[in-house]
Amino acid sequence: MTPAAIGGWALALAAVVAGWVGWGWRGVALALTVVVFWLLLQFSRALRVMRIAAQRPVGDVASAVMLASRLHRGMRLAQVILLTHSLGRALSPPPDERFEWRDAAGDRVELLLRDGRLVEWQLERAPAAPTDRDDGSAAF
Repeated sequence: MTPAAIGGWALALAAVVAGWVGWGWRGVALALTVVVFWLLLQFSRALRVMRIAAQRPVGDVASAVMLASRLHRGMRLAQVILLTHSLGRALSPPPDERFEWRDAAGDRVELLLRDGRLVEWQLERAPAAPTDRDDGSAAF
């Protein structure tokens, strides 16, 4: 269990205890209602992320360069999925999970997650298309 999960359950337990101390059984009922409501909100949020991701192909992103510029350390996978609007293509299993997203130009972003949080990422640009001219000038 992660430290955040332990902290969440400790907070829920503290709410139940505070409810008991303050208002007896009615306080416990209120605390349990609030905890269940919070869990339902988290479940709804996860379903919304999955519904958004289900509408696009796996590993597809509009722009890999823009995705790489919006990433930062500590992001959760759900936050990355909200940025990309698709599930990443899994490259390795836990505990060191690697995912990749590609765009139409062939650019690629590879992410490394540890304990569900983004640790590092790498942008790989597609090779530039060769021009038709030998003199080095571009054709318009």
